[in-house]
This record gives sequence, C-alpha cells and structure tokens, in this order.
Amino acid sequence: MTRNEKLRERLAPWIAVAALVVVWEVTVRALDVPEFIFPSASATAQALVAFAGPIGVHSWQTFWTTLAGFGLGVVVGLALGFLIGSSRFLYHACYPLLVGFNAIPKVAFVPILVVWFGIGSIPAILTAFLICFFPIVVNVATGLATLEPELEDVLRVLGARRMDVLLKVGLPRSLPYFFASLKVAITLAFVGTVVSETVASNQGIGYLMMSAGSQMRMALVFAGLIVISAMAMVMYELFAALEKRMTGWAHRGQR
Repeated sequence: MTRNEKLRERLAPWIAVAALVVVWEVTVRALDVPEFIFPSASATAQALVAFAGPIGVHSWQTFWTTLAGFGLGVVVGLALGFLIGSSRFLYHACYPLLVGFNAIPKVAFVPILVVWFGIGSIPAILTAFLICFFPIVVNVATGLATLEPELEDVLRVLGARRMDVLLKVGLPRSLPYFFASLKVAITLAFVGTVVSETVASNQGIGYLMMSAGSQMRMALVFAGLIVISAMAMVMYELFAALEKRMTGWAHRGQR
C-alpha cells in the first residue's frame, strides 16, 4: 500500500464526517426547519459551546458509569465464555438461554433495578452490564468451542491435559473473537447507560437530554447525542488499536 493510499484511508472518516455536517446544515437551512424540531449543525455546535460546563459534568458521569458496567461485563463475560466454551454440553445447554435473555429489551429491567437499588448510578451501571456482556460471552465461547479437533488430538497425544489445551491454545486462539466483541460491547454499554439515565437518574447525558427535550431545547439534545457518539467512537478506536497490537498474528497478509 502506497503512502497516498494510507493517507486517503486515514482522511476518509474525517471527510465523511465533514460531508455529513455540510449536508445536515444545508438541508436544514434549505427546508427552513424550525430549531425546536430539527436544529442545524451550527446551532448544535453553539449549544456545545454554550453548555460546555454542564455537558462536561454529565459526560463524565456517563463515561465512568459506562466503563464500570463495561468492566463488569468483561469480567463476567470472559468467565462465562470460558466456562461455556470449555464444555460442549454447557455450550449447547446455555447458548439458547443466553439468546433468550439477550432478546429481552434491557429497558424493561430498569424499573426493576430502580426498585432494588433506587435512582442513581447503580441501575445505569447494571443496565450497561446487562446489555454488553452477551457479545463477550458468545464470542469467547465460540472461539473456544470451535477449536479444531485435530489440533486438540495432537496436543493430547503430546501429553497436554484439557485445561492445558484451553489455556495455552484455546484462549490465545479466541483473542480475535474477544477483541471483536469488546468493540461491539463498549458501544452497547453506552446505549445501556443512556437508556437508564433517561429513565432513572438525575445525572448523565441521558438525563441532560431528557431535561433539554422537555424544554424543547433540541440543539442541546443533539449536542448530547454528538457527545455520546464521540465517546463511543474514541473507545471503539482504542479497542481497535489494542486488537491490532495484540492479535496482529491473526491478520497477517491483510491490507
């Protein structure tokens, strides 16, 4: 790949964002859409600047709450994924249950969590956890369960025990699955946090957006959406970089 091609790849996302902003601004102005219905890009930018203080405070609340729920999801998801993926019986027994649980809208859990823990950060943390641990469990379990039987047979002949095969071969082999799940899970964690904050919190971007929406300050609502998207994209890119560094062996030959 030439230097120009690499430069184009790096600039492509920024060009796409700039094009989207231009289309957004031009469309709203051309159609003369009222700001309380659909604010322009410039009005949203003004709201970001004007309310930078409150947005920063609520953003930090959402950020650490999301990371707490995500961290819990990683620990539980990795442990469950290893347990389920290490046993064919458990894999076939638990997989339908996980799918059924994942099909339940997580917003339905928020009122239950409020009754149990009250309004605040804990329901948001647990909602983020509930919505993000599923892809981690599934990917880790799949990575372990799809270990080639021939490879396992060879290792057994060489004297390796089942646990040796899982720890020394299965886990490293499942790392690409694991990091792929982290990129999905972190974005879902933000969704879970914001959903909970809109229903059962007096802090966070979700609460700020609900409060602004009730006052018809749609520019502030869109500013909140942009902040959430920015935080999710930064964390996604962080895990993408970690994936590239930790599992480069799985992507050899890819441009």
